[in-house]
Order: sequence, then structure tokens, then C-alpha cells
Amino acid sequence: MPDSPPAPPQRSHARSNRARILATAREELGRNPEATLDEIARAAGVVRRTLYGHFPNRKVLIEALALEAQESLREAFTAARRPQAGPAEALTRMSLAASAVGDRYRMLISLGRRDLGEEGIRAALAPARAEATTILENGQREGVFADHLPAPILALALESLTLSLVESHSESGWSDPRGVAAVTATLIAAGVAPAAARECVQTVLRDEKGEERSTP
Repeated sequence: MPDSPPAPPQRSHARSNRARILATAREELGRNPEATLDEIARAAGVVRRTLYGHFPNRKVLIEALALEAQESLREAFTAARRPQAGPAEALTRMSLAASAVGDRYRMLISLGRRDLGEEGIRAALAPARAEATTILENGQREGVFADHLPAPILALALESLTLSLVESHSESGWSDPRGVAAVTATLIAAGVAPAAARECVQTVLRDEKGEERSTP
């Protein structure tokens, strides 16, 4: 089968502009949630017409950032999965991966509520909720996690906890770059004993460092 023809230069240029606008919007809105589309266009080095051609209004831009965050979550979870991991380790790895993505898209929590509504936020977090529900179901069957709530409801409760911790982290300036405290709190809320939760998080972090060192 012949190779696909290269994308026309104009189309490739448009994709490049769109990606640059989104990356700039993430940074500018993170610094100033009130940044206007015109200010974002200037920071991205594009004319107003180019930005408005991709994102005709603020809501469309925020929706695009939410979709980008969804895809980043899916990719992060795929990279974080380990077939032999037990439920506590799996939840830890998932939560650490989500924390890394959440740090890049922290501004979406407040912006999303205002521009997309609560349903928009829930939709953006759907990949994390689905991943957590599967892990919690496995852990409840094995007696690792509390079973006082059905796994989907427990996943929703943990999601709310995580959002609250991320927001308080942002507002207080609390330094926890990997989200270790939030991940530990998530495990404890799921029913893992505090000492075991802390040890699980530290074990996974040590394993990740070992994996990074062994990567060529």
C-alpha cells in the first residue's frame, strides 16, 4: 500500500497554530484566569483572525482545553498501568498520573465551572472516573478497599476529594509537586490504612525512579 501523501502545508500550518494557541492559553489562563482571547493571541504570536478562526469564543477554547486534558489523562493512564499491580498500587499509579496531568490543567477546575458548568467538569474527568471505578471494583472484591459504597459512587467521592485538594493546593501555595499527599489521602479515603497508604505511595515513587534510571 503506498504511503499516505503528506498533509498540505496550509493544513499542517493550521494544526501548528492551533497547538500553539492551546499551549499558550494553558499558560496564560493559569497565570491569569481573566486573560482575554486577544491577550492569548498576542502571547501566542498570532493575529486575532487566526485565533478566532480556531476558537470563535472563550467557551470553545475552554472546551478544547478540556478535550486536550481528557486525552492527556487517557495517555497517562495507559503509561501508568502495570499488569501485575495489585489494586492499591494500581490506584496509586493512576492517581499519581492524574496528578501530573492535573498540574498542567489546574486552571480548568475554576474556569470549567464558570465556562462549561459542573457537567462540563464531570465530562472532562470521565476517563479518570472510569479508570478509578475499575480499580475500585477489583480492590473491593479482594478486600483491599472499603465496600460501604458501590465502586462508581466511591469513585465519584474520591473525584470530589481530589478536586478539593487540587483547588486548596493552588490557593494556598502548598508545595507538593507530585501530589503525594493528595494521592495518600485518596488511598485512605478508599479504605487503605494510613500507614499502608503512605508506604504504597513511597514504594511506587521508588519504583518510578528506578524505571526512569533504567530508561536509555
